[in-house]
Amino acid sequence: MNDFFDNDDDIYDGNQHTPLRKDAFKLSTDEKVQKIEGLFSEIMETLGLDMTDDSLKDSPKRVAKMYVNEIFGGLLPENKPGISTFKNQYKYRQMLVEKDITVYSFCEHHFLPIIGKAHVAYISNGKVIGLSKINRIVDYYAKRPQVQERLTMQIVGAMKEALGTKDVACIIDARHLCVNCRGIKDTASSTITAELSGIFRTNPITRQEFLHYVGSHAKLD
Repeated sequence: MNDFFDNDDDIYDGNQHTPLRKDAFKLSTDEKVQKIEGLFSEIMETLGLDMTDDSLKDSPKRVAKMYVNEIFGGLLPENKPGISTFKNQYKYRQMLVEKDITVYSFCEHHFLPIIGKAHVAYISNGKVIGLSKINRIVDYYAKRPQVQERLTMQIVGAMKEALGTKDVACIIDARHLCVNCRGIKDTASSTITAELSGIFRTNPITRQEFLHYVGSHAKLD
């Protein structure tokens, strides 16, 4: 499993890797579920909850399975989507944009949800990718404790590797419940991050075309 650290496309430009220990995969999936179940039971008991109550007694197991297999499933290398590409036989050389991809992630600071939309674009240099694979890339990297900046960069890094091109862009617009429901409790704000590579960064016309397609009038330099 250590190959995950050597070959996974998290390692990109040295600054977008998910912070994992070297022994992150020492435990099996079932062992992780069992351990988290016990620890979450302790949290609930510490909060004073009656763990013999029918509504609560199975919550630790439900939470543990959800953490490992669902909302943090992007931490399991075996869940990394296989990205098949195809030859661009129809010679389409313009921008392809996949808009409004649903983002469900969790803030790594408070473990509260990040909910929003991702807009991903690329220009083919000979390869094209199945549209659903773009959604799967977003979903895989979102299913981790995250910061939005890193998530945006990881999506672009994975697309660049799969397509063999630098001409990739991603914008994410998301609400952070750690801002909305605690602390300042600002329920109206959202956060926008952008990662622009290749011609999306160097060519202002291409950049503005992308922003026009995704409905953003922001100036990204």
